[in-house]
Amino acid sequence: MSENVVHLHKHTTPPAEPAAVGTAPTVLTVVPDAPPARPVPLWVRSGRAVKTVVTHERTRSAGRAVVRHGLYTFNGGRIVARRAWDGRTGARYERMIRAAEAAGNLEAAEEWEERLSRFRAARHHRRMDLLHSPVDAAKGVAVGAGMSVGVLVALGVVMAISTGQVADVVTPLSATIDFIALLIRIVRIVWGPAITIGPFLALLALWSVGRRQQAAPQWALPANVRSGEGEPITPSIVVKALRDLGVPALARAIKEMGDAGASMLGPITIAGCGVEVDVTLPSGVSTIEVQNRRRKLAENLTRHEHEVFITIPQAARTVRLWIADSGALDEPIGPSPLVTDETMTADYKKGKAPWGQDLRGDAAALSLYQRHLLITGLSNQGKTVALRSLALWLSLDRSVQFLIGDLKGVGDWAMFDGLARTLIQGPTDEHVIQVTEMVESAVDEMNRRIQAPPGTQFPPLIVLVDEAQVAFMCPAKDEDKRPYGGSKANSRYFMAVRKIHNQGRAVNVLMWQGTQDPTNENLPKLVREGAHTRASLALGTESQARMALGDKAVDGGAAPNLLRPGLDRGTLVVASDGITIPAGQSSITVRTHYIDDAAATAITDRAKALRDGVTTLHAIEHKEEHDPLADIAAVIGDAPRVRTKDVLARLATRNPSAYGEWSFIDLKRVLDDAGAEPYKSDGVMVVSRDRVARALANRNNQGSASAE
Repeated sequence: MSENVVHLHKHTTPPAEPAAVGTAPTVLTVVPDAPPARPVPLWVRSGRAVKTVVTHERTRSAGRAVVRHGLYTFNGGRIVARRAWDGRTGARYERMIRAAEAAGNLEAAEEWEERLSRFRAARHHRRMDLLHSPVDAAKGVAVGAGMSVGVLVALGVVMAISTGQVADVVTPLSATIDFIALLIRIVRIVWGPAITIGPFLALLALWSVGRRQQAAPQWALPANVRSGEGEPITPSIVVKALRDLGVPALARAIKEMGDAGASMLGPITIAGCGVEVDVTLPSGVSTIEVQNRRRKLAENLTRHEHEVFITIPQAARTVRLWIADSGALDEPIGPSPLVTDETMTADYKKGKAPWGQDLRGDAAALSLYQRHLLITGLSNQGKTVALRSLALWLSLDRSVQFLIGDLKGVGDWAMFDGLARTLIQGPTDEHVIQVTEMVESAVDEMNRRIQAPPGTQFPPLIVLVDEAQVAFMCPAKDEDKRPYGGSKANSRYFMAVRKIHNQGRAVNVLMWQGTQDPTNENLPKLVREGAHTRASLALGTESQARMALGDKAVDGGAAPNLLRPGLDRGTLVVASDGITIPAGQSSITVRTHYIDDAAATAITDRAKALRDGVTTLHAIEHKEEHDPLADIAAVIGDAPRVRTKDVLARLATRNPSAYGEWSFIDLKRVLDDAGAEPYKSDGVMVVSRDRVARALANRNNQGSASAE
């Protein structure tokens, strides 16, 4: 039999699910009501209310305002008192003497000491004059009063004569007396309110002085002043930032200086979108101590870290600070002159490529004449665009030839099709093989130029490889088991680049490489040090910055590792003698112009219009095996001798890929090595059939003897 239960209160939780059929009935028990919650004591509620009121932002703002304005008045009085004291005493001159002595500037100290002597002499003269001034003042008052009365009486006599009334003699004198009485009455009326209002006006003046000087603690200042965003750079701000830098010797020296450190600073000059100032550090403080605290210095100057650059000029114990206007470096620069000036041309030897702007806002132009180039940085920071803009400018010089390997293969260099002699695009091992053979063909061209007669002029040949790290990391090997990648002596790409670095500059064969995220594996030491112009976008570490730019540039203040990835896209730190670098510095920061694909295509179209048609190879033809001496014998045929000009023409017809670019020097080299030198007959150079045949026979006999 089931038992019914009556619930005496409402459940606060849902009831349990009913029991399944066939199970035993569930007996519910009566749950007594929970005791009511105890009321919160009044003192607790009052304390919470007081805490809420005290910690509320409005209360804190009101408290800061009260403290701020009170200290404005108090500190304004201190400032006025200090100014008055400086004006009446020689304290100012003594401070400047101590500062000059602390800075070791004895000439300035002597000059200020002389000024102090003149000030004291003039003050003594004024004080001596005060001893005689009461008597002189009394005599002056008596004489002035007598003369005034005499003038008034004379004026009255004139009036009396004019009017015929004797009483008019005293009229001017009585009018003057009445005017003086009126002034006295006005002063009596105004004096009371003036006495009451005067102190308030004086306090208002002191408050105004304190407000202008922001004479209050930092926490009490308004929010916009506390943040300091966009605050102009003044000498006091720079000195205070250096004092609070955390260098004990520097803080102590500034405190001991009579001028509070002002003598450390050179003039603050406007430099582009910021200001520049040289700071001569006191004895015992090294420049590296300031360089290592760049972030803290920037924060003390109310700037972000990327808005403050520290370099080392030539002067000893001096650092040069460039401080950007707040937010200025986040604004884009203007378009490239290559885009805006459709009449622009290039001059490889004498011109400079318009690359961008330096931090001052001045145009940054780079000379490319006989300089190997390396640009590196993290991925997606603008490396290809920066490298391509240089090639776009140089393409406007019709004499320049290009061999381009793009190991990314997404079309960044597609606009050079029909402009470059060779254009290889793709990231695979086969593309690396093709690019390696392209660089090796440039080495052959370099060797041919080197063997030319002295004084021969050659057109510039730019060998450009973008994403070169793909080539260095390629695991493929040729049929002789020689790797294409790597950094060993048998690496084909590495050795080809090294050969161009070693000798290419002299004959205008130049190597340009773009690579990302440099390491010793994907950018060998010998390759990166072979570049004359080294530039880096944002990098991750200081060790990578040293790989990219070298120790000298980094020790001199270059810090691409401090650039902001993504935000500083297109900003490069450049170390090169091809760009104007401020005296005493080893690098310069350049914000490059952005040229998109459409604009780049328009520029290459203009470059193509300046040139004859260029047939671009998209793959390197593998060289066919050929025997130059046997081919020479074949083209001579049965003729006893043939002019060297005709031999060259026949060889080019026989095998264009092998002999199409041969010159007389190439032909003479092969014949001289074989002992079949060309000679002059009837005033022209000829090749003898018999000499060539004899050289072939001797070579074959030597080969047979070696085989035996």
